[in-house]
Amino acid sequence: MSTPYRIVFCTCPDAESASRLAYGLVENRLAACVNQVPGLTSVYPWQGQIETAGEVLLIIKTRADRLAELTAFIQARHPYELPEIVAVSVEQGSLAYLDWIGAWLDSSSYSS
Repeated sequence: MSTPYRIVFCTCPDAESASRLAYGLVENRLAACVNQVPGLTSVYPWQGQIETAGEVLLIIKTRADRLAELTAFIQARHPYELPEIVAVSVEQGSLAYLDWIGAWLDSSSYSS
């Protein structure tokens, strides 16, 4: 059974831009948690060449009703011309953890 929760993946060129996006997403209640995974190496085609780059992966926990605003937030602040923003559905999970995500997204104070 699918839930309304989503995991969003987004790569960043460095720890500074990753931290700035992660903090902004949580502060603006577009995400309840963002993991920053350093040490990623990405290989991808770009402008006719195969590129290799070190990146930081953001693993963003949110809800489907926040995806449009989350996407716009990242696109407006991301240093890449074409940032990776890929969302996958959460099929199952700890109900207590999923409830915690929802409580943060719906709250208006930092006391959650």
